[in-house]
Amino acid sequence: MIPREEYEMMVAENAKLLGVVKDFETKLLSLQQQVQQYARMIFGSRSERFIPIDKSQMSIELEGTESPFPQPLTETISYTRKKTDTEQKPGHSRLELSPDLPREVKIIEPEQDVTGWKKIGEEVSECLARRKGTWYVKRTIRYKYANPSGEGVVIGPMPLMPIHKGNADASVLSFILTNKFTNHLPWYRQVQMFKREGITIAESTMVGWFKAACKLLEPLYDLHKARFLLSTYIQADETPIKVQSHDVPGATHKGYFWAYFDPVTKTVVFEYRPGRGQVGPMEFLKDFHGSLQTDGYAGYDVFGRDKDIILLSCFAHARRKFDEAKGNDKERSEEMLKMIQKLYLIEQKAKTLGHDFDAIRDLRQKDSLPILIEIEAWLKKNLVETLPKSSIGGAIAYTLTLWPRLIRYIEDGRYQIDNNLIENSIRPIAIGRKNYLFAGSHEAAQWAAMIYSFMGTCKQLQIDPSVWLEDVIERLPYFKRNDDLSVLLPDNWKKDSQLLGS
Repeated sequence: MIPREEYEMMVAENAKLLGVVKDFETKLLSLQQQVQQYARMIFGSRSERFIPIDKSQMSIELEGTESPFPQPLTETISYTRKKTDTEQKPGHSRLELSPDLPREVKIIEPEQDVTGWKKIGEEVSECLARRKGTWYVKRTIRYKYANPSGEGVVIGPMPLMPIHKGNADASVLSFILTNKFTNHLPWYRQVQMFKREGITIAESTMVGWFKAACKLLEPLYDLHKARFLLSTYIQADETPIKVQSHDVPGATHKGYFWAYFDPVTKTVVFEYRPGRGQVGPMEFLKDFHGSLQTDGYAGYDVFGRDKDIILLSCFAHARRKFDEAKGNDKERSEEMLKMIQKLYLIEQKAKTLGHDFDAIRDLRQKDSLPILIEIEAWLKKNLVETLPKSSIGGAIAYTLTLWPRLIRYIEDGRYQIDNNLIENSIRPIAIGRKNYLFAGSHEAAQWAAMIYSFMGTCKQLQIDPSVWLEDVIERLPYFKRNDDLSVLLPDNWKKDSQLLGS
């Protein structure tokens, strides 16, 4: 017979071992979920569409589908090369125009009456232009006249150019910027494309044109942001961008594009920040009063303490958590996905019927509220029945933590159920990031944010960004300090264009 003390020691030791085993099981479960998630990210479909499985149909389970991902062997290779002359020379923005390009001639006479004056010469200037896929040169001839009395000389006025002392027309600047930020073509690819069309433009020249165009557009961007902040409902999100570091050659810094979107006016604003900290949105939204919809990133929590700001959250992010948890607890995950799907079907119904904001709010109060009450009860019940560190447990905890913000969308018909609209605005950045990989500097990243703001707003308002940009770049040099730039903002520009068209 085992002595009592020894028996109690054995029981305690067994309990301790069981605790260790349970910890290992939890860690193993977490690692398995991570492997499944990484495999899904690499090999799986990008679609988040959920299609409920009909349990009356048989399913085929494939065994042994999990496989380890061995780390590839790596080695460091370095070499020294001599810089070419092109790399050593500073960039320039003036292009030598080929004599083989067709010319479109415009003659400008002096503004004053020169009857009886003697023509003594002419001033000629040329700039590269593009129209309907064809390159040509705008040739401007300004006649010069002398007063027969010998008291003066007059000449036709010189048209203002987008780039001072440059020879790129607004049509060319619009074309390369649209290629870069809408068609996602890096500068070097555009250089190659233009060469095939018989046009040789150095990459350094193109970068110089980009900088000059951005400086021209900066006042309009500042006005665009100021008007945007008059909104009372804004969605916010952020996405990373690699920025070349000049402190460490060859290295890149991880910066962020902060995206802001007004679903009512369909206006987009991007702002670049070197980091993901709270300081970015806090500075941008310091004068904002209204409703702010975000994901669950803790950086936005500071706005919850501002009595002038109402926080909303995104159901798409909550739904994504349960979609990712299907490998952990398929039954619970799909049960929640079905309930969330009902909410989205109600949103689709409101959109199909063309409801106004008041009708959308009434429909949500009638049909969505009971489903939300059911979801909340389900979350509270299953929270205590799942492991906190499991995927399903994390999804439930995430959703419950944000629950007051998640259900707030039913209070106002302007509110969206999720942040998908702003994520659609960010998508061009993600595509462009794969092509041009990084921004050349922090300044270039902010200029990119400015162009993305205009391109994104044009897209939302169904405006051809190249047409808008060409017109704006051509007109901006003629605006004086106190002129009203707001007529050039995409929404006002569209209204004026429609009036002129009618």
